[in-house]
Amino acid sequence: MKRGVGASALLWAYAASVAGFYALVARRTGSAGVRALPAAEEAGTTAAAATLPRVTIVVPARDEERNIRACVESLLDQDYPEFAVIGVDDASTDATPAILDDIRRTHPRGARLEVTRVERLPEGWAGKPHALHTGVGLANGDWLLFTDADTRHRPEALRFAVRLAVERGDDLLSLATTQDLPDFWGRVLMPLAFMGIAMQYPAGAVNDPTSPVAIANGQYILIRAEMYRRLGGYANPRLRATVLDDRDLAAEVKRAGGRLELVDGRDLVETRMYHGLREHWDGWSKNAYAGSRGGPLFFLLMLLGLPMTGIVPFALLALGLLGRRPRLALAAALPVAALLAYRTRVNRELGVPRRYALTHPLAAAVFEGILARSFWRKLSRRGVSWRGRTYQV
Repeated sequence: MKRGVGASALLWAYAASVAGFYALVARRTGSAGVRALPAAEEAGTTAAAATLPRVTIVVPARDEERNIRACVESLLDQDYPEFAVIGVDDASTDATPAILDDIRRTHPRGARLEVTRVERLPEGWAGKPHALHTGVGLANGDWLLFTDADTRHRPEALRFAVRLAVERGDDLLSLATTQDLPDFWGRVLMPLAFMGIAMQYPAGAVNDPTSPVAIANGQYILIRAEMYRRLGGYANPRLRATVLDDRDLAAEVKRAGGRLELVDGRDLVETRMYHGLREHWDGWSKNAYAGSRGGPLFFLLMLLGLPMTGIVPFALLALGLLGRRPRLALAAALPVAALLAYRTRVNRELGVPRRYALTHPLAAAVFEGILARSFWRKLSRRGVSWRGRTYQV
């Protein structure tokens, strides 16, 4: 009898702890972690167009024939008085350079586009920091916008972002973007990925100048050119080899006493990061270990905690229902309900159908493999591989 009571107590303690974990995450991240960001449409924008500073937009592109035309054309169509676009072809082997040249020749604003090519990656650099560094070398704007080739921008995006940054006195303004998730794996995996990011980098702490927590969304980073150069740009030894160019640039801005702000800009910019399971696997494997704030011990804790919070509750519920064990099913229902409630909120913020909350155990299983792979590559010093290059983290 005592053994049964003890097992029951342990089961309920586990159930309560998992439910408490999701309640804590919800509180820490503010709902799903996206609406916690200040909404762009709520900010005042009174700056006159004549006072808007010149902006240079830098777009690094390595084998981006799938995305580059829609991205660059949306940038050239910005409703903004003074801007230029620099497309950095990072040693592409596909049609990327030909598409960039065609845009420059045929687009009505093609004269605003300058294209430069990186033939090889110098030793000690990661690809994206070096491509951005190369683009900035040709820039003459008062502000710099770094954006990815898989983004698409509404015409008013740049005008709004610059006005907001100027009015609020930001040194770096980053927009959270809409994630285009038309495929099964994107809808399964992206909500869990964003849960992890929001948990480790809560928006309130990011936007708090007294907090050391810093992150930016590399899909849209608007930074004062003066601040960028004061930091040494991506030639800074702490930045040139990073695989997390957005987070580490944001950290440098905060370290230098600059004002950093992350804003909800989902009505302004849209992104599709990955296509299919393989790209998700490779992309998140690249960032998983490097993006963890807690070091090896915390990462091990995540490896242990992810199945305990994302898979085991569903397994216990299934065992209870199929085995006709009502006490087990009732105890397991508590963490499953908490998990589904939080995951449903995340899905709603990301535009994912509610039914995909039921795929959470699948997402957790895939991310367990991603975390394990990322950790193993770090321990074995194999580095991370991305776009045909390997970097040490």
